[in-house]
Amino acid sequence: MNSSELKSFLDEKAEQYEHPKFLESDPLQIPHRFTKKEDIEISAFLTATIAWGNRKSIINNALKLMQLLDNSPHDFVLNHTESDLDNLSNFVHRTFNGDDLKYFVKALQHIYCNHGGLESVFTRHQEAQSVQGTISKYKECFFELEHLQRTQKHVSDPLKGSAAKRINMFLRWMVRPSDKGVDFGLWKAISPSKLSCPLDVHSGNVARKLKLLKRGQNDAKALVELDNNLRKLDPNDPVKYDFALFGLGVFEKF
Repeated sequence: MNSSELKSFLDEKAEQYEHPKFLESDPLQIPHRFTKKEDIEISAFLTATIAWGNRKSIINNALKLMQLLDNSPHDFVLNHTESDLDNLSNFVHRTFNGDDLKYFVKALQHIYCNHGGLESVFTRHQEAQSVQGTISKYKECFFELEHLQRTQKHVSDPLKGSAAKRINMFLRWMVRPSDKGVDFGLWKAISPSKLSCPLDVHSGNVARKLKLLKRGQNDAKALVELDNNLRKLDPNDPVKYDFALFGLGVFEKF
């Protein structure tokens, strides 16, 4: 395919998969259960945090997580007691456990009470062309409180070589427009043009087959390469192609 044919093909696939039907089997369905801005943000962030492995398992555990937060995540984050935190002790999704979750709740309380909330932190630290440095600054802010060293691995840092798939996915959910009924478009102060594709095994493999990516590892350098090529196809909304790459990889075994 030449570049024009590739763009037409990926535009068509992005249109096909960015549809409310996408939510039926995707963890993004969890924040769609809420209407309050802060509930959407917090449920989305926590769901994205555990979004690795089997998608059915992710959805089931994200639902359990919301139940533990009394299906009112913002209120729980702001007003929890020590005994409320103790009730989180038995939560587990792969290597993310109750100790990690308890710290996440405390850190989110700190962010909403002292830093103006999730949107404020990501907006305040954004750079001109990309959100990758922003994610690194966010991690610094998130771990300002005393914490177990093990919990740090659950928030990625692009400046240390990570593709930061889950936080890039969370930012896509928050920033990209809501007109298709999939992403939320809640955060207006960050441009979709700065977003990066949530790079995982599926999107990476498809990107390599389509010659959008040469690097073999799914790391920060690969993300920059993929970003550059997707921005050539659509500089204003490059991450719409996440739907195309993911759909081709997961649903079509491209």
